[in-house]
Amino acid sequence: MFADRANIYIRSGKGGSGHVSFRRELYVPNGGPDGGDGGRGGDVIFAVDEGMNTLADYRHKRKYKAGDGEEGGKRRCHGADGEDIVLKVPPGTIIKEKETGKVILDMSNKKEPVVLLKGGRGGKGNQHYATAVMQAPKYAQPGGKCQELEVTLELKVIADVGLVGFPNVGKSTFLSRVTNARPKIANYHFTTLNPNLGVVDLAGGKGFVIADIPGIIEGASEGVGLGFEFLRHIDRTKVMIHLVDAASVEGRDPIADIRAINGELEKYNPEILKRPQVIAANKIDAMTEEDRETVLDLLKEEFAENGIEVFPISAVTGEGVKELLWHVRKLLDELPEGAMEFEQEYDLDFEEEEGGITVANPEEGVFTVEGPKVERMLGYTNLESERGFDFFQKFLKRNGVLEELEAMGIEEGDTVKLYDLEFDYYK
Repeated sequence: MFADRANIYIRSGKGGSGHVSFRRELYVPNGGPDGGDGGRGGDVIFAVDEGMNTLADYRHKRKYKAGDGEEGGKRRCHGADGEDIVLKVPPGTIIKEKETGKVILDMSNKKEPVVLLKGGRGGKGNQHYATAVMQAPKYAQPGGKCQELEVTLELKVIADVGLVGFPNVGKSTFLSRVTNARPKIANYHFTTLNPNLGVVDLAGGKGFVIADIPGIIEGASEGVGLGFEFLRHIDRTKVMIHLVDAASVEGRDPIADIRAINGELEKYNPEILKRPQVIAANKIDAMTEEDRETVLDLLKEEFAENGIEVFPISAVTGEGVKELLWHVRKLLDELPEGAMEFEQEYDLDFEEEEGGITVANPEEGVFTVEGPKVERMLGYTNLESERGFDFFQKFLKRNGVLEELEAMGIEEGDTVKLYDLEFDYYK
């Protein structure tokens, strides 16, 4: 089965914590702290692999985690960094936040790998906290947190031209004639079950990529037929070719078919209808000269006011095909080069490693102090010791917490809460 969508969980690596140790060697009376730093966590990286054309690799494995950093060691040994994880995706892949469906990253024009989630920083060992007045610090910095996210990978094939039309109008036959693609061809509905891509070669290196998009019929947006499962693959196309059965071999009305398909495209994405279109009236080899003129006149009369040109063709004999392709090439020349790229809609708003401090007064006589900095400080400060408590007081003063508490009207005897820590305020 053609896999063009997958939901996965990704997580960067945690940073390794700093180490607490002291140099103890014979005949070295003043060893001092020698705890090493922790290693950084691994990143989650996305890279385009030109050799891939589906997301099948992500159908069975759903969780991807980068390596965690190792804890620092004695003798100032640095912990090993966590391994990065590189997720390869086919060209045209969009990464969306799973819950909201908003675009995080479009990999269409990315030539270099992109770091999506950064690993946590490594914590500092106690060697960094030695000062003239605190020569034996018994704390180290914990490692930084990981970043995690549930995302949807969605493949929107990169093609210049989208080929649309009802089943059995000759799309696969047309594609096999004008490109090197060899789609399955048979006389029954929905022979084409997957999008087919082919390259049209024109003189002077003026070729382009064309995609046969299956399943677009009236009611597709409500799930009729193949539904709109493959409509996403028309999102990037710059020009559309509507292939219709001009001979009405199956009794279909070409004008009604075009209107029905445009209606389904509008329900899916109204912007698509603003792009250039061209009508290919197929199977003229099965028509008399008089019938040809009648059908072509009706099509031109119906769609001329929209600026849509009509080309009579036969995908079987090749009649009129070259004129159609050169007209499409002319339309493409008037449009910007490169794959259409989707703008970022979702910001990865992870808490910064050096986040701020929040001071609040939720009730009378009670003040709360919170924030990443506070949480980390409590994690590596021993408040039981005299030096640790002194460090704690200096931390509050240095970061403006005491000043803010006083500005908010704190009085002696009021309660200050820092997560699980609670104390009475006295100057």
